[in-house]
Amino acid sequence: MDNKVIKRYDEKGNLIYYKRLDPCGFEYYSKHDKKGNEIYRKYDNGYEYWCKYDKNKNNIYRRNSSGREFWWKYDKYNRLIYKKSFFDEEWYKYDDNNNLKYTMINENENWYKYDVFNNEVNITKQEFESIKIKEYNSRTKCSRFEIMEI
Repeated sequence: MDNKVIKRYDEKGNLIYYKRLDPCGFEYYSKHDKKGNEIYRKYDNGYEYWCKYDKNKNNIYRRNSSGREFWWKYDKYNRLIYKKSFFDEEWYKYDDNNNLKYTMINENENWYKYDVFNNEVNITKQEFESIKIKEYNSRTKCSRFEIMEI
């Protein structure tokens, strides 16, 4: 069964109303700022959220009707470098080729290495009390995993 929907747009082409017409359907209304960023949404069940954006239209803040908040930060190249919510915190670093080279999600750290063709060839993960290593040989297309207790 195809889900049928009703959509309405404002004069700038922003989606301001959405309703899915099936037994599990839902609907919401939304508002946008001058740049077309969605700054508010309210669902038919009462759930709401509010958003803020940076000058590059990246979402940098969200608060929902439950009081939960989310934050994002970006570098000068618009790459995500930080993300925080009510339950976790994440950090990201990149190499000179825009490849992700490091992540830290809560206390779990990951390091990434790439070959000259920017193919991911190695991931080293530290997850609380163990280290997981994944190596990928692009020539043989083989992977290696290792888990060490620390």
